[in-house]
Amino acid sequence: MQIRIPRGWEIPEALATPEHLVFGRRKAAALGVGLLAAPAAAWAQQADALPAMRNTRYPPGRDITAEREVTTFNNFYEFGSHKGISRAAQALPQRPWTVKVEGMVETPREFGIEDLLRTMPLEERVYRLRCVEAWSMVVPWTGFPLSALLAAVKPLGSARYVVFETAAIPTVMPGLRQSWYPWPYTEGCTIAEAANELSFMVVGAYGKLLPPQNGGPIRFHQPWKYGFKAGKSIVRIALTDQRPVSFWERIQPQEYGFWANVNPEVPHPRWSQASERVLGGNARVPTQLFNGYGEFVSGLYTGLSNERLWA
Repeated sequence: MQIRIPRGWEIPEALATPEHLVFGRRKAAALGVGLLAAPAAAWAQQADALPAMRNTRYPPGRDITAEREVTTFNNFYEFGSHKGISRAAQALPQRPWTVKVEGMVETPREFGIEDLLRTMPLEERVYRLRCVEAWSMVVPWTGFPLSALLAAVKPLGSARYVVFETAAIPTVMPGLRQSWYPWPYTEGCTIAEAANELSFMVVGAYGKLLPPQNGGPIRFHQPWKYGFKAGKSIVRIALTDQRPVSFWERIQPQEYGFWANVNPEVPHPRWSQASERVLGGNARVPTQLFNGYGEFVSGLYTGLSNERLWA
């Protein structure tokens, strides 16, 4: 008997993306090209849908958080240091939008958001998000692996880190007037972490384009790390051989480190990380090491016992 082992990219025919989703997405992308110069409100009304097939490889183990909770309870300091910034964030223009990828790469490029929607392998992933403030949520994100974006620019062998820089637009971001913060917001990870299959560039949520208060039109997410590592409204990605000092690390290095992996046994200097409040109620659940994604990422940190791996 011939035994055939399927390759990692092969799936059963029954799991193939339905035709109506494939052509629905293309139609939405085509519509978006014609709306590049349209006001943000018009875009939202006419091309908000962003259908994508769900990848079931990453089960969240919890119920999905209600969309209203996720879109009205937001950390986005460029718009204010409170959680109720969703209304103010609507002033952030979502089109046109470009992301520059440069630094230690063979082919530096600037990608329009429509280029990414049209050419990247979009899928939906239901990920947990654990904030360093000890609350959490579960979100169906739409996006693509960071590795797909990096493959398009071909990192040099000497590149060791990836740096993310978010938008800083004073005319619409009142938080930028808080000059004691080191704007623009920057974050970073190692090239190995960036290449990990969980590292995800997010362009949508709940089957729709990503709203500005959640980091639209494009943000970054690594679900095994605390949420502050996820840069919102990204405009620049740079590859470098120098470890970056990120936004919160620059402000409070004793509280927020470079790695910031979730660990319930390592408390924040001002509170415990052993449990978390799930958005949508007051229930608390135990926090898991690496936010429950250890099987995918624990190997990244072998031999780093001298590093401060937890925020």
